[in-house]
Amino acid sequence: MKAVIHTSGLEKTYSDSGVPVRAVRGVDLDIAPGEFTAIVGPSGSGKTTLLNMLGGLDEPTGGCIEVDGRDLGSLRPAELAEFRLRHIGFVFQAYNLVPVLTARENVEFIMLLQRRPAAERKTRAAELLEAVGLSDLTDRRPHRLSGGQQQRVAVARALASEPTFVLADEPTANLDSESAEQLLDIMEDLNRERGMTFVFSTHDPRVMKRARRVLTLTDGRITADGSYEGEIA
Repeated sequence: MKAVIHTSGLEKTYSDSGVPVRAVRGVDLDIAPGEFTAIVGPSGSGKTTLLNMLGGLDEPTGGCIEVDGRDLGSLRPAELAEFRLRHIGFVFQAYNLVPVLTARENVEFIMLLQRRPAAERKTRAAELLEAVGLSDLTDRRPHRLSGGQQQRVAVARALASEPTFVLADEPTANLDSESAEQLLDIMEDLNRERGMTFVFSTHDPRVMKRARRVLTLTDGRITADGSYEGEIA
């Protein structure tokens, strides 16, 4: 089965006060359609940097990334932005909802950017909010939603564009235990029932236990590729 994400020799080096810092070092990775994968490791291991490069939010300093067979490095900035809009869904730790928009409008927003018809946007937003258990809260703005509810809206928004895969950066970090488990139930159901591909960056053992593949990143390198075998610092 062809990988939806393929990286070869992926590198990212930052400059810290003139000193080069290698955040990601020679990562070779293939993610197949339908995977439910967690990238784990200690703080500073390069998890978020790797996730940002997979999503086209950060540019590698070496190696290549292919998504659906397209080399992200070959795309001009406007082409890359359009590609992200249509192929990659994002769920951020801080939710990143637009505060003046309702839950429904937040989900619709990405489809508005895709220039989809209003009727289609409304119907799909309603379906997705029902799928994440928020059909009775569609007209509430973010400040009237709990953290768990806001993150569910973020998941619905990530799926609205019908992406190839969803990248989730520490999606449970700001949630209480009950909300975190509910969110993971939803994402796991979407993965199993709709075949949606999820890639997580996480410190959370609850996410690691649910993941069917766990990639351990240490000092920017993948040092293990398997399943969860206990808490990782």
